[in-house]
Formats: sequence, structure tokens, C-alpha cells
Amino acid sequence: MTPHQLESLQATAIAGIAGILIAGTALAHLARRVRQPAVIGEITAGILLGPSLLGLLPGDLTHRLFPDDVRPLLSMVAQLGLLLFMFTVGWELDWASMRRRKSSVAAVTAGSILTPLILGMGVAALLYHNHSVVDGEKVPMTSFTLYLGVSMSITAFPVLARILKDNGISRTAVGALALTSAAFGDVLAWCLLAAVVAVVTASGPTGFTDTLWMSAGYGAAMIVVVRPLLARAVTRMVRRGSGVHLATLVTAGLLLSAYTTSKIGIHPIFGAFAFGLVMPRKPHVLLEERMLRPLQHAGELMLPVYFIVTGLSVDIADMSPTAWGELALILCAAMCGKLLGGGLPARSFGLSWRESTGVGVLMNTRGLTELIILGVGLNLGVLDQTLFTEMVLMALITTAMTGPLLPHLFPHRLGLVASRHTASVVRMPEPAEQATDLAG
Repeated sequence: MTPHQLESLQATAIAGIAGILIAGTALAHLARRVRQPAVIGEITAGILLGPSLLGLLPGDLTHRLFPDDVRPLLSMVAQLGLLLFMFTVGWELDWASMRRRKSSVAAVTAGSILTPLILGMGVAALLYHNHSVVDGEKVPMTSFTLYLGVSMSITAFPVLARILKDNGISRTAVGALALTSAAFGDVLAWCLLAAVVAVVTASGPTGFTDTLWMSAGYGAAMIVVVRPLLARAVTRMVRRGSGVHLATLVTAGLLLSAYTTSKIGIHPIFGAFAFGLVMPRKPHVLLEERMLRPLQHAGELMLPVYFIVTGLSVDIADMSPTAWGELALILCAAMCGKLLGGGLPARSFGLSWRESTGVGVLMNTRGLTELIILGVGLNLGVLDQTLFTEMVLMALITTAMTGPLLPHLFPHRLGLVASRHTASVVRMPEPAEQATDLAG
């Protein structure tokens, strides 16, 4: 490639990213106006700019905006945004909140993970004969069923947190239980996914054993070595007043962690997530100001590119009647798994049927986290284009349905939120009070 061609390629990528940011911002604003999280608009923008809509118009506009040569550059930007996002998810997990609600959180987490996992594996067994070959390669049935089961069991903790905050129910008993269970479930789901990825990528039983041992060694090193070193480094930087460089050093650290997990044989996102888990939380205010916010802002700029890269692999127009039938089956298993797996354990801890249903509906939120898992499956060759499209639509539908259902499940609470500017502020129970209520 000549320097002129490279320069032209870079210019096309820059123009494409500009279009991505404009489309993502516009549809995110529209999503908020109809009581949907911004991620719904951004995912929709990615689908619309792909072959599902823009690609149907004359002139092959999708390939003009995002030619094949440019897509690796877009994927690199998307990957950086994704790693920053995964780090912030790991850092923002509230371990103290999890410990306060051990029994109820454990029950809801286990139910909301295991039930859709089992149902998802059952659906995978039914769909396997239609999707067993990807790019000419036979997909092992074990890898296929495990991957589909894990992808069904996920709850998008960051998206759920935003929905709860926007609707003013994050500090209710239902909201606290759902959010804490989703946070703990995220950790469990990522561990399950790491194991499944190791199974998919390992070359036989020996390769899987090697990956397992290296992963265990990596985890031990992160806890025993990296975590204390990070605590010392943060303390020293704070004392010297050099916290301004904190975000830069943390970014380098999470990228090295991502590189390590990639070399081990599991996806780089696990390295970024693990680095967020072991990163110190104190002094919280300074870390939030000097580290978290800069990384969040950088991720917000780059992450919309991930939606476009995902949308380029989603082709709704190419779905057959059989594919729509498969989507209906996937939706049924996904929704029933979360409603039953999350709602019934919540009911056993004293919540009303309406509140328990609310927990199940909230745990049914998948959003961006689901897209990340599906993207990994597509890159590994476990999912073909058709099944990938079906699963993306499932993630979009299950996330979008949460907002419209909440007013019917919590009419009194949402009515208070809507009238916040014209009525007195109603005190919501503190998390400690909620834990007491649930334990009782």
C-alpha cells in the first residue's frame, strides 16, 4: 500500500467515525425521548447504517461509508472503546453492597443465571443442525450449546443501572436487589464465558488444561501482586500530587492486562475487566475525578464505533421465515429464563408478586453486554451471521421492553418521580434498610 493510499484510507475512516458519532448521538437522543436507554438508540444506529437499511439503498452506501479496507481500523477503535468500558464496569462493582444482601442476592443471581442458561442450551440443541457450520468449519456441539446458553444468561449491569436511575427506583428494595444481583451475575457470567472461550479456542484437552492453569495463575497474580502494587502506586501519586497522570497509567495497565489474557487464550475484554476489579477504590473521590471520568469520556467517544462494527454484521433483510421462527423461540427462552429465574427467588424473600415480576423484568435487560458476548462468538466462529442477527435482535428487544413495563409494575413510584419538580421529595429507603427488609 502506497503512502497516498494509506492516507486516503485513514481519511475515509475518519469520515466514517464522524458519521457514526452523528448517527449514534441523534438516535440516542431519540431513544431517551421515548423512555429508552441511550444504548438502544446507539445499537439501532449501528443496525440502520449496516446492510439492514443503508445497504438496501441504491449505490451500496454501506460499503461506500465503511469499505472493507477501513473496517479493521474501525475495529481497532471499537476494541479500545470496549476495553475502557469493561474496565469501568469492573471498577464500579459495589462489593460492599453485595455482601450486605448475601442470601437474596445469591438466590436471585443463581436463578437468573442458571435458568436461562439451561433453557438457552436446550434451544441451542434444537437450532444446532441449522447453524452447525460457520465459514465452512464444523462447530462442535458442546461449544455451540455452552456459548448460546451463557449468552442467554447475561444481564447488562451498566444499562440496568441507568434504567433504574432514570426511573427513580435504584434505591427501592426491588431496584437494589436487581442491581446488586446483576452486578454479581456479571462477574459470574464473565467467568463462565471465559471458560467457554477457553473450551472453544483450546486445541484438545491438553490445550484447555493449559489455558485453565494459565488463567488461574493470571488471576492469582492480579490479586496477590498487581492489586497491592496498584494500591501503592495510587497512594504515592496522591501524596506527590501527580494524580493528573493517573488515567494514562491506568489505561496502559488495562491494555497490558488485556494483552495478557489474549495471549493466554481468552478474550482481551477479560483482562480489562479484571484490571478494573483489582484497581483500588480509595481515595474514591480523587479516583473518580482523575481516573474514572476521563476513561468514561474516552470510552463514550469510541464505543459507538463498536455498535457500527456490530451493525455491519446484522442483516435483518436477509432473514428467512425460519429465522424469524428461531428468533421467537430464542425470545421465549430468554424472557422466561429471566422472569422465572429472577422473579421466583425474589418472591421467596418476601417481595410481592408484582415486585418479584419487576425483578425478573429488570434482570431481562441485556443491552451492550450481550452485544459484547455475541461479538466474541462471531469472531470465534461459533455463531454464523444469521444466528448472530437473531441474538442481536433478542438483546435489543429484551432491553427495550424494560422501560415500557416499569410504569405498570411500579406506578406509584414512577408517578412520584414524574412529579418530582412539583411535589415534595419522598425519602427512599437506604440500601442498609432494604437489606434488612429483604432478610426479614
